[in-house]
Amino acid sequence: MRRLLSILIAGSLLGMGAAHGAELRIGLSADVTSMDPHFLNLAPNNNIAWHVFDALTHVDNDARLIPGLATSWRAIDPTTWEFKLRPGVKFHDGSALTADDVAFSIERSAHLPTGQFGSFTRRIAATRIVDANTLHLKTATPYAMLPYDLNSVFIVSKKAATGATSADFDAGRAMLGSGPFRFLRFARGDRVELARNDAYWGARDKALTAWDRVTFRIIPNDPARLAALLAGDVDLIDNLPTADAAKLRSDARYELVRKVSWRTLFFTLDQERDAPPFVTDKSGRPLGRNPFKDLRVRRAISMAINRSAIAERVMEGLALPAANIVSPQVFGYAPALKPEPYDPDGAKRLLAQAGYAEGFGLSLHAPNNRYVNDEQIAQAVAQMLARIGVRTRVETMPVAIYLGKARRREFSFAMLGWGSFSGELALRTLLATPNADKGTGTWNWGGYSNARGDALLERALATAADARREALAREAAMLMLGDLGVVPLHHQIAVWALRRGLAYPGRADEFTFAHQVLAK
Repeated sequence: MRRLLSILIAGSLLGMGAAHGAELRIGLSADVTSMDPHFLNLAPNNNIAWHVFDALTHVDNDARLIPGLATSWRAIDPTTWEFKLRPGVKFHDGSALTADDVAFSIERSAHLPTGQFGSFTRRIAATRIVDANTLHLKTATPYAMLPYDLNSVFIVSKKAATGATSADFDAGRAMLGSGPFRFLRFARGDRVELARNDAYWGARDKALTAWDRVTFRIIPNDPARLAALLAGDVDLIDNLPTADAAKLRSDARYELVRKVSWRTLFFTLDQERDAPPFVTDKSGRPLGRNPFKDLRVRRAISMAINRSAIAERVMEGLALPAANIVSPQVFGYAPALKPEPYDPDGAKRLLAQAGYAEGFGLSLHAPNNRYVNDEQIAQAVAQMLARIGVRTRVETMPVAIYLGKARRREFSFAMLGWGSFSGELALRTLLATPNADKGTGTWNWGGYSNARGDALLERALATAADARREALAREAAMLMLGDLGVVPLHHQIAVWALRRGLAYPGRADEFTFAHQVLAK
């Protein structure tokens, strides 16, 4: 009887959900390439980093800035920001997190050789530790976006990370954070394993970290990821293939969660070089000039893309046609920008006016395992461009290869997806003139440059008043996107699939946070 009673009690506890003692298994659609939170600014890496580490500021599920390790921040003069740290926060080894660790993390993120976090720290001219829980950050000129920037700087332990390489983070030797989970193991290309941090500060305020253990399975292949969910090998998957959403919607064993993402897909066009690679006449010979430098050509390409058809057919309703590079809920979104109407005849006329009546040839490069239906989107756009005389060859590759080539500017017409919680920050990264000293244009693959747009953007970044800053950001967006510095395609609608009995709120930033997955 005692044995039977213990079995019944254990079964009852299992039926109550995930409250302590449970493991959560998550299938991720994109590869995780590094555990070092300052090495590569990639969403899959950052998704893991948010579990182990923390930042001064957070964003909520709708991409609004909220307190994190800093409980408050204020500009005490036009060029000095004061951040007050949350008292009593501990690293996973029990040591206290102090302003010294914050200062060290800012310095480290600014000076790693990859330089991918430089745009978030470039404006900081000096750091002063006032006391263990107070930090003053000085900028050379007035700069209103510092609290937003510091959402992207993860705080590491100075003791653990001093002298550490990215390999030390991958091996776990330097993986000492203050986030909701402790690091256990990283098996590249396979999984990341984490364990609950019982001392996490957020658990004092809300029901976070209900899971004893979390395993992130890296499953970039869509059918394989869905199969893992259906077989019960994982409890939750992100980036549910659009073709499978309708089938799962009617299956009582699963829940679907949708959220308009902050991620926008667009195409970059090389507008800097005179002879960009992979751009030829229709017989494959060099053109002798760069067609993308002509606004008429850029507009013809935009007019040739049937965004509504892609959203409805390729994305099966899980996308919104775009003219902005931030989605509608994001600060700085410009409602006056409207998606380019589909007009292939008008596109042909523009090409003829630009001197390309016979069209030309190009290669469209895209990842095949990063964005929802990325390869299918590339193929659809290629067919649309072919209809206006632009013979388009599609070349796709895994994102781990693709991003390196794209950042080395080996492509001329390339797909990119980007998410930001502020329009001016997206413009600074994607369309501002590349400038290493200012940290602008760090992902401006096309070399686009617009001096007037840069000036508007600088004014926005220096303006503390939200209403005025948003007006300037919208004006800069109208100018740079009206000039088609990039060609926007659509805003994604993110979809998660969960086994019945779990709940997830969905996030505009598309992150999948284990500490927000709850059992019903």
